[in-house]
Amino acid sequence: MKHLTLNSIILFFTLSFVITGCSIDDQSDYESILPSTLKIKGELKVQTNFYDNEGPHDHNFSQKRSSGFTETLESGSKGSYTGASVTLSSGAWFFNDALIGTLSNDRKFGSKSIRIRNSGYAIMSFNMDNGAQTIRVRHAKYGNDGNSSWRLIASYDNGSSWFYAGSTINTTSRSLNTVTFNVNETDAVRYGIYKTSGGSNRINIDNIEIVTGTTGGGNGGNGNPSRDSNITFGNPSNAASGSTNYYLSKPDYVLSYNNNRGTANWVSWHLSSAWTGNSPRCNCFKQDRSLPSSFFRATTSDYTGSGFDRGHLCPSADRNGSPSSNENTFFMTNIAPQAPDNNQRSWASFENYLRSLTLDGNEVHIIAGVVGSGGTGRNGFASTIDGGNITVPDSFWKVALVLPNGSNDINRVSTSTRVIAINIPNDQGISRDWTQFKTTVNAIENMTGYDLLENIPNAIESVLESRLDNESFN
Repeated sequence: MKHLTLNSIILFFTLSFVITGCSIDDQSDYESILPSTLKIKGELKVQTNFYDNEGPHDHNFSQKRSSGFTETLESGSKGSYTGASVTLSSGAWFFNDALIGTLSNDRKFGSKSIRIRNSGYAIMSFNMDNGAQTIRVRHAKYGNDGNSSWRLIASYDNGSSWFYAGSTINTTSRSLNTVTFNVNETDAVRYGIYKTSGGSNRINIDNIEIVTGTTGGGNGGNGNPSRDSNITFGNPSNAASGSTNYYLSKPDYVLSYNNNRGTANWVSWHLSSAWTGNSPRCNCFKQDRSLPSSFFRATTSDYTGSGFDRGHLCPSADRNGSPSSNENTFFMTNIAPQAPDNNQRSWASFENYLRSLTLDGNEVHIIAGVVGSGGTGRNGFASTIDGGNITVPDSFWKVALVLPNGSNDINRVSTSTRVIAINIPNDQGISRDWTQFKTTVNAIENMTGYDLLENIPNAIESVLESRLDNESFN
């Protein structure tokens, strides 16, 4: 028997270290997972629709068994592929050959998403007692992995057996895209995601949404006002987890945060009389600690003495239906340095006009944002404030799509739907008349690089985005 030399021992440990080091990108690549297949009994016919990016989604849900939920994965933790239960905000789930990914290669809104490999799955361990109408799932390829396929699955016997529901979903993009399953189920049921092909290629799953009411981007039936999705018509910049395009969802609006600017890129929200009421303005500007700790988090004092207003993107008065809703608009991520004459004149006038439309039986889907750098406040011109941490925009823009109160908002949009777009210079001495700053959606998209109404069918979208609103301002 030959004895190992010292050099051989060193070489052995060096190679072991190198092999182990290869798994830094995915620490569980080499875990041995015991087979644990699901019993699939058959197929359910379910209409399946595909959307780019975030796609439509509904208002924030709280009680999973009666009114649905959106599972963002942000409250959970599971770092191993080994089969195990995991507690999430919606309830207990079981993951096999799946984990909660937090790496830079995990595609996600926020800091976490599910990562599934081989024939892994993530399934609910609780039932929707009264069934469900719609399931929405966001999916993408992990890192530089190849394509994979997966299926939505449903169980009616507490997880003992399962059915495929809807079409096979092919995951071919490295950006999170949305698939919607119109399940229209009234019996008690639980759902899951089952990876069916692609071998060791991994997929990410995020923002799983189960809806129990009427869906489609609008919940109001029979012309009644309702609180609908704040991002029905798309995620205009593909916001996700990047520091200059960070996706942040609040109960009252959705935004893309830019850490380099210290402000949002854009904020999106839904407006109807169901959102408004008599709650007083709280004037409670506050730091947004939901941003990653490594990000710049503005405080109200960062604006003190700057000569610029703390300008709301989603207005306080659009969210005065409850004290907590109004308070949410005062997170500094919803604020940008705004010239007082912009904020208090034309911008405020347009905000008031849009709210007046809701009193006439309309609902409005709104996206507002900033572009460029350099504006003029009380103290004159400035490109930044707070020692360069916060960029002063060159202009503030807004796009509003107006519909009569109703349901299935995306499907109700036609070439005659009213869309109003404005772009207002961030300067003093400008007109109070917001109609002087009308423009087209195309012009704003050319300035920003965003796709603002992407969930509208292209033939209709192209007409609406090229048209300058010509209705009179009453």
